[in-house]
Amino acid sequence: MNRLLLNCDIGESFGHWTMGLDAEVMPYIDCANIACGFHAGDPSIMRKTVSLALANNVRIGAHPAYQDLAGFGRRSMAYGAQELQDLLHYQIGALDGICRAQGGRVSYVKPHGAMYNDMMANPQQLRAVIQAVAAYDPGLPLMLMATRDNSAAQALGDEYGLTLWFEAFADRAYDSAGHLVSRQLPGAVHHDAEVIIAQALGIARGDALTASDGSALVLHANTLCVHGDNASSVAAVRRIREALDRQSAP
Repeated sequence: MNRLLLNCDIGESFGHWTMGLDAEVMPYIDCANIACGFHAGDPSIMRKTVSLALANNVRIGAHPAYQDLAGFGRRSMAYGAQELQDLLHYQIGALDGICRAQGGRVSYVKPHGAMYNDMMANPQQLRAVIQAVAAYDPGLPLMLMATRDNSAAQALGDEYGLTLWFEAFADRAYDSAGHLVSRQLPGAVHHDAEVIIAQALGIARGDALTASDGSALVLHANTLCVHGDNASSVAAVRRIREALDRQSAP
């Protein structure tokens, strides 16, 4: 069984507005994808979330996005390659500075929302993102979506000497190419905890999932995204953590 790192998008509150149960989910994850202020988060939220991650020995990842607070970073925006790299450096650097002030460091990057989806659909945008991360720190892994065939993305990562962490989702349905089914379609998000846990364990074992067209789909992943935005989600994260730990025990 693969030792999957559990990651969670976190630190997505803003000012007096709270989103997510960060303190409750943090003890069960390996990696915290902390919002950098462009889709959610602000300097104080970033500081508090970094402190929480460090207290729980959780790896800190920058979670940069398009500059879209109103749309929560889920709307595609037209940026040139240099503009995109500027956005990434600005956000990674901001979070890294807050980490350094507390004795930590950003240790990987995972783009958020539309930026994440766009780079998976557009090889030139993926190249721009890889270039940006490699220019900031070639030792930072980039987290991106595991699909049916990761070879093209891996080749780009190798070209720039950048480590790639391929990510799968326990609570999402996949199409035959290994892309996430649109949230606009029925069945795109799994809500049954037993289904979510079974999918997490199947991915860890390298078992085939059933894609939306009924075909078999194997995802080769390094990390699994979980969500902790309500009490039921936190309970599912805890159960996934326990199940994965049991399965990987000697």
